[in-house]
Amino acid sequence: MSWNDEKVAKLKELWGKGNTASQIAEIIGGISRNAVIGKAHRLNLSAKIKTRSTSTNRNFKDYNQENNDKLKKGRKSKFKSLIIEKDFEPENPKQLEELDENSCKWPIGHPNEKTFYFCGRSSLKDFSYCKLHLLYAYQPKGKKEDNNDKEELQNYIEKKIQSG
Repeated sequence: MSWNDEKVAKLKELWGKGNTASQIAEIIGGISRNAVIGKAHRLNLSAKIKTRSTSTNRNFKDYNQENNDKLKKGRKSKFKSLIIEKDFEPENPKQLEELDENSCKWPIGHPNEKTFYFCGRSSLKDFSYCKLHLLYAYQPKGKKEDNNDKEELQNYIEKKIQSG
């Protein structure tokens, strides 16, 4: 198939109106969608075709933002509920061989040291850690404004570890 001046002019016209490559190929006839795309590329026609409706994109962004806000609130509230509970059980030091599926597997110390052990408290269902170490392992994502909350949380956890 060869491109003549008439077909090129029709391509430019239809491309500018926002028709898809498939539609242009069908209108011109005797050429494939890929031939239209290739010729448009060689002619340096804009890669972006006008969108049919920009309002749907805005609605999607608003919907997406609402869902993200709900997820953030839910995640943050889960961790705050753990902090509210202040009755952490005492640490139950265990060696690797003594761990079972219900033991907190948070390592304490350095593995090369003789004093190295695992927390050993009861782990929460579906997690490898106790309530206290779960706060360390799965810290909620936050914005820079939440740094004060993180510092308060770190201080609280440190106090609990020292008292535990």
